[in-house]
Amino acid sequence: MTPLPCDSTGGVLNRLSVGLGSEKASLLTRYAALVRAASERAGLVSKGDIEAIEKRHFAESLALGGALQERLVLLSPVIDIGSGAGFPGLPMKIAWPALEMTLLEATAKKASFLELAIAELRLTGVRVVTGRAEDAARDPAHRGAYALALARAVAPLPVLIELALPFLRPGGVLASPKGSAALREVAESENALRELGGTIIETAALPIEARGPVPTLVIIRKDGPTPEHYPRRAGMPRKRPL
Repeated sequence: MTPLPCDSTGGVLNRLSVGLGSEKASLLTRYAALVRAASERAGLVSKGDIEAIEKRHFAESLALGGALQERLVLLSPVIDIGSGAGFPGLPMKIAWPALEMTLLEATAKKASFLELAIAELRLTGVRVVTGRAEDAARDPAHRGAYALALARAVAPLPVLIELALPFLRPGGVLASPKGSAALREVAESENALRELGGTIIETAALPIEARGPVPTLVIIRKDGPTPEHYPRRAGMPRKRPL
């Protein structure tokens, strides 16, 4: 798979228009404008990232989708945990519109922005759920309901495993781009994987051209039903990681 470019804002969109088509590239441009307009009010992305939305957030989100498609695990329904401004879920929904996508976000302002963006872009087959992962994962409408869980910059891997695997059906996968601590987090996840019934099936560099460190994609398969007592109550996974 050819790495997605991360050269300049205009360059990213120009190259995306070639790979995705002008209609999808136009939706991404409009989405970027919505993020910029709402960022200060809703705290969507850091100030340093506002001018690098396409270079960082779009390129990484689409590289993630492409990597999952290549591995035949870009499957519906999908839940994007801690979606924030919609990354990686919304760029992936725009690029692969057949995906049935749920965006889970605990912060009301960010969830409101996601609802606005979906309406403005006239996207279908995508919904917003406002709440914490620990609570939503105990809702029968979401527990064990998804084929794919996405999580970007949500929590260290031992915590993320407890938050995410309860959403997956057996055989489903969790996909998370991780930073420079990826290998350490993988090593620290042995107990969480054993408790939640998961297996790391791959760690690989995300196919993206970047000046800094390239994110590591971690893919985890859920092997069986989640034990009933997981996830623990809100806040406990972070306070006392498995």
